Amino acid sequence: MNQAHLRNLSSPERARWLQAELVPWLEETQRLGDDVLEIGPGPGLTTDLLRVRVASVTALESDPVLAEALAMRLAGTNVAVIEGDAVKNGLPSGRFSAVCCFSMLHHALSVELQDQVFTEITRVLRPSGWLFGEDPLDSAFARLHHIGDTFVPLDPETLERRLEVAGLSNVGIQTGGSRIKFSAAKA
Repeated sequence: MNQAHLRNLSSPERARWLQAELVPWLEETQRLGDDVLEIGPGPGLTTDLLRVRVASVTALESDPVLAEALAMRLAGTNVAVIEGDAVKNGLPSGRFSAVCCFSMLHHALSVELQDQVFTEITRVLRPSGWLFGEDPLDSAFARLHHIGDTFVPLDPETLERRLEVAGLSNVGIQTGGSRIKFSAAKA
């Protein structure tokens, strides 16, 4: 992740956007349950939003520096931070009531790796558990923001089918402005 992107993910502007856009959507669903896996928390603004809404959060971060900083900041809370890969995380099957991935899937190196992440999400979800995700849509601005960074945007036209192939159902997709929000349940 480039430094400008990392600064944005921990900025007051991002925190305000999350409060205005992400929090109402999550509260509307009322389906987070009690044990949430967050994939790719980065600096942890979204982790902070989740941890006050559920009993337990496991934050899976692939960047060792970000994982260590988040673990230190949230030590003694209801958050366990694990450094690891979203494709092969080693977490128990059927454990989580929900999995959340906010602004991270576009960092997967390919559509195929994103699909592997979806399959792994299905594996760790409980029966009837939910996936909640949000990511930037493809745009000139988003591509500019990701110079020197990986940017594989989700295609709203193919996302539903991809989630279904991974074993998810009840897919909901919302696009607006520069973002896509999506949810799906483990079949």
